[in-house]
Amino acid sequence: MRDIHEVLEKELRDIGQKTCELARRAGADAAEVALRDGSELSVKVRLGEPELIKEAASRGLGLRVFVGGGVGGRASNTFTSDMRPQVLEEFVREAVALAKLAEPDPLNTLPDPADFATDFPDLELWDEASLAVDAATALEWCKIGEAAAMAADKRVTNSEGATYDRNAGAVAFANSGGFVGSYRGTYNSFYVEPICDDEGGKKRNGFWWTANRFLAALEDRAEIGKKAALRTVAKLGSRKVDTCEVPVVFDPEAARGLLGALLGVANGSAFYRKSSYLVGREGTPIASPLVTIVDDPLIKRGPGSRSFDGDGLRVRKNTLVSAGILETILCDTYSARKLGRKSTGSAGRGVGGSPGPTSSNLILQAGTSTPEEIVRGVERGLYVTEMMGFGFNPVTGDFSRGAGGFWIEKGQKTFPVSEITISCNFDDLWKRIDAVGNDLELRTSTTCPTIRVSSMTLGGR
Repeated sequence: MRDIHEVLEKELRDIGQKTCELARRAGADAAEVALRDGSELSVKVRLGEPELIKEAASRGLGLRVFVGGGVGGRASNTFTSDMRPQVLEEFVREAVALAKLAEPDPLNTLPDPADFATDFPDLELWDEASLAVDAATALEWCKIGEAAAMAADKRVTNSEGATYDRNAGAVAFANSGGFVGSYRGTYNSFYVEPICDDEGGKKRNGFWWTANRFLAALEDRAEIGKKAALRTVAKLGSRKVDTCEVPVVFDPEAARGLLGALLGVANGSAFYRKSSYLVGREGTPIASPLVTIVDDPLIKRGPGSRSFDGDGLRVRKNTLVSAGILETILCDTYSARKLGRKSTGSAGRGVGGSPGPTSSNLILQAGTSTPEEIVRGVERGLYVTEMMGFGFNPVTGDFSRGAGGFWIEKGQKTFPVSEITISCNFDDLWKRIDAVGNDLELRTSTTCPTIRVSSMTLGGR
């Protein structure tokens, strides 16, 4: 007997197919439908008292219709949360009418049916145990995590709270070309953010967190609180340092921000708009030989895993950078057509918008050095734990961000550093990576180990 979630997936697939049929009957040449049915639980405790309890469910349908003949033409994107049959009929008619008013684009057609996904592997994205967590249980976990942070060090004097979040849902996709598919997933996260009082009335915030699709894989709540407290206390006495040019070590939390920025210039949309300094550089070195970056949607239990992409295409592991060489960029169907190439199965979409190129599990592959070994290799430099602000020009590669972390002297982290900037041309930054750590953890869909850049400009006092 099928469980309720299998029934839900079938219901979404059926609605998707029915909506495509309605669109064809209303005058569309082609149509595609993205659907999502999900629920969330969010609970926050601050100073031992509940601050937020939110339970919500949502359902949405996004429709894209094409008119203008088989060679492509005009398209519209519309969204509704009301899937009653009589409402859908009127919704579809309006979508077709809107499409007829749109600007023509000959690339607005469905993908080649030969590229549609036909095999849907079980990627183990669903955890039934996650759904058993109720608000009362989550409140207790948050109290435990925050209390552990407050008790870990007497210098922790305040708190921004502890938060547990759970998302669960199913997605489905169908088009008039014959594709229909669905999958479901869960994701849990737990976060603690203590506060310390520093000299001059300054407040120092720190945090730590754990996340996984499976509830049982979350780290112990009290341990998360203790780690958060230690990271916060370590910031006490933060100060500026002199402007200089030194090696910079990025911890995994900071490093994944760099990887996310690289994806922003290594995708089909950026390439056809010529808004990337990497245009024309496929097959050439863009990073250190120590750098290999893959995007793999087929990792079991991966936070970004999926069995088909936002165009309904089969997905695959893509290697963006291999030993420093730019091998490929991520493309959805539309950006691939603009560039005269094939999709990499990398379309992403929300139910209310058009598809675009995106990553799944974007990973800078681990090296062989421990984080401690990487730091020991620095005579004088900076260890970055956080970056703030936005200072990146994707066309020129100019990069400058506010940063905080620890000063390194003779291979040891010494004192905390804040209110500084780090800058370097992004091309040089990636080419100057001279160490990659072995501390890779797949907590989020974009992830990095510790990395070291041989030289960056540090702006201080």
